[in-house]
Amino acid sequence: MKRAHLFISGIVQGVFYRYSAREAAQSLGLKGWVRNRSNGQVEAIVEGHDDKIEEFIKWCHNGPPGAHVWSVDVTYKELTNEFTSFSIVGTV
Repeated sequence: MKRAHLFISGIVQGVFYRYSAREAAQSLGLKGWVRNRSNGQVEAIVEGHDDKIEEFIKWCHNGPPGAHVWSVDVTYKELTNEFTSFSIVGTV
């Protein structure tokens, strides 16, 4: 089990990226959140099994139809178990 903090850059806002990311994370049994950033990026924190997090990161490199992902920056951190589900949170 681990935690990953992601910053996704590209054309990732206005293409249902957050909603699709939530569905992808939920289908993988991950917990955490996803949000838009005011600089045009999408940010996510996910916690779960290592292999499921890696699947989610692979998904993030493509995203939903209409997205054009340029980069996915990932930082691994200590698991906190603070989440009970995966949600969309407000923009920062």
